[in-house]
Amino acid sequence: MSENRYRIGVDVGGTFTDLIAVSEDGSTLLPVKVPSVPQAPADGVLDAFGRLFADRPGRADYIVHASTIGTNIFLGQIGLVLPRAALLTTEGFRDVLEIGRQRRAELYNLSYDRPRPLVERRLRIGVPERIDAAGRVVRPLDEERVRAAAARLSADRVEAVAIAFLHSYANSAHERRAKEILQAALPEAVIVTSSDIDPEYREYERSSTTVVSALLSPVVSHYLRGLAARLPREASAAPLYAMQSSGGITTIEGAAARPGTIIESGPAAGVVGAASLARRLGYGHVLSFDMGGTTAKAGAVIDGRPQVVTEYEVGGQVHAGRIVRGSGYPVRAPFIDLAEVSAGGGTVAWVEGSALRCGPLSAGADPGPACYGRGGNRPTVTDAHLLLGWLSPEGLLGGRMHLSYEAAEQAVDTVARRLGLDRMAAAAGVVEIVNAQMARALRIVSLERGYDPREMAMVAFGGAGPMHAAALANDLGVPEIVVPRYPGLFSAVGLLAADLRADRVESVMRPLEAVEPDWLAERFERLDAEAQAAVRDGDSRRQVVVQRGLDLRYVGQSYELTVPVGAGLAAVADAFRARHADIYGYAPAREPIEVVSARVMALGMMPPLPLWEGRQTLPGAAAPQRRRAYLGGRWAEVPVWRRHHLTPEQALQGPVIVEDDDATTIVPPGWSVAIAEAGVLRLWRAA
Repeated sequence: MSENRYRIGVDVGGTFTDLIAVSEDGSTLLPVKVPSVPQAPADGVLDAFGRLFADRPGRADYIVHASTIGTNIFLGQIGLVLPRAALLTTEGFRDVLEIGRQRRAELYNLSYDRPRPLVERRLRIGVPERIDAAGRVVRPLDEERVRAAAARLSADRVEAVAIAFLHSYANSAHERRAKEILQAALPEAVIVTSSDIDPEYREYERSSTTVVSALLSPVVSHYLRGLAARLPREASAAPLYAMQSSGGITTIEGAAARPGTIIESGPAAGVVGAASLARRLGYGHVLSFDMGGTTAKAGAVIDGRPQVVTEYEVGGQVHAGRIVRGSGYPVRAPFIDLAEVSAGGGTVAWVEGSALRCGPLSAGADPGPACYGRGGNRPTVTDAHLLLGWLSPEGLLGGRMHLSYEAAEQAVDTVARRLGLDRMAAAAGVVEIVNAQMARALRIVSLERGYDPREMAMVAFGGAGPMHAAALANDLGVPEIVVPRYPGLFSAVGLLAADLRADRVESVMRPLEAVEPDWLAERFERLDAEAQAAVRDGDSRRQVVVQRGLDLRYVGQSYELTVPVGAGLAAVADAFRARHADIYGYAPAREPIEVVSARVMALGMMPPLPLWEGRQTLPGAAAPQRRRAYLGGRWAEVPVWRRHHLTPEQALQGPVIVEDDDATTIVPPGWSVAIAEAGVLRLWRAA
């Protein structure tokens, strides 16, 4: 008998850890969902693997992992400690991290405190050296001062050092030499140079990105290598990859070398899965909506590709779905464009004055919502779901996770009494508030980016996403909703839809007319070689796709647009003007254009996996159950169907509830639902 072989995706969320194992032919999807362990996330991963292989023989071919460890370490999560770090910079510039930009996260708050620098001032050391913006050495590197700094850092037991010299993007010689000296004196420390991590101009952003990378590198490396060493026998020989915020995956070595790229890996996986499913179903423009236990995330897929930005602020505040500029630590790397709000199943409801509020506090996995019966006593969105009849009274995970109706009643009563409302009105109010917050996030990635949600479908997933999708679609005018198989574990499925990805960038800083094609081609070839080597992962036969781009701006502007490199620089200029006109409404034809940076993105194609060829597990229909639920603004006896009992020939009209083991789909009045291609649930407005 041949051994079953699986590709495995594991997503560590704030409340649950999700694992999906897919057979090589795509015919078998094995889901595992276990509570996360916030203080020791690897324990939740190992628990999921233990359950997967407990009663079935098999072996993992490869594993893709997504984790929130990169974000959580800057949010002060218990059990995660920032390593002791130092910054070596050009003499006179050691306060660049503290000065930053003039942005204020709270413009009218005279007492506002900026985020504390990630490196204390005494460990920010200036070294005599100077390179100008053209890459010319103005003052040689004082190597004796570097050695003195190394001795001091060794005495301070520094674990990570970031080196960010002025204009090193134009000439990295001084940074390379300083790293050699420091590495010899501090063999156990992680040494990171800005010319390796972020070779672009803007000193504050480059220094911040380098410092974040230096701090994350030992944490991420220790976590991933420790996890790999603890994997069960069935997975111990499988390559372990990490999801990146860009929507591509990387090796453990790649994640340790550029840890800033995996900060938002979990949310990115869901958008990648939505893009892959949209291509399979033939949708062009799609809204990705992911509501989990802690937050809700919205993204956009345009022409089959997730939208990407080039900068993110880690550890920043979120307001109405947006990162508040100036509230966190800038990291320059490709990030899937996401809007995120504190609106998950564990989001806590509370009263401020006479107003009902929801979030940002979450009950998380421990103690969790009150109805989990683990000691939580504050009302959450999940408690409201249970009281409104949206969740099965038998509990979650197909009845394996008990829910306490009485505990949910007691928790919601604490806000209902203060508001002078009855219990059910308070529960309905909680749902309305989180819906308003999530609709705002969906508008950010659609209307504010120039896309009309009335011309988009919505892919709804996460443990709570399908419960709220139709209400949000009504608000935004979205005509159609797709709920994939295993919606509560869909981000884990998205991990297996990703390819290896490497991004490389090099500063140019020249007028477009002064850029010689041969000179530019030489730089692109070097970036190509670096990026391709990173995604081949030692496999010379791996198919690699390379895309080149240039960051352009009109001379005098302080922002750039990235355009693909086409047939000659004249075509690039035309593409820039067209893009500028699309975004800003104008594009001067005679204004000079400047080339800021050259970019290369390489994709190393993973073996194709037929993820979306789903089959129904049980043929034929069965009679639905019924329960009292609050849908469409009123209470009614609503039919409740198990998803695997539905057939493609069945079209049900709302109100109706469709249950999976890992999620529940609410179909309100005015909507219809049926099983469609690839095993998805398709919801559409009834005629």
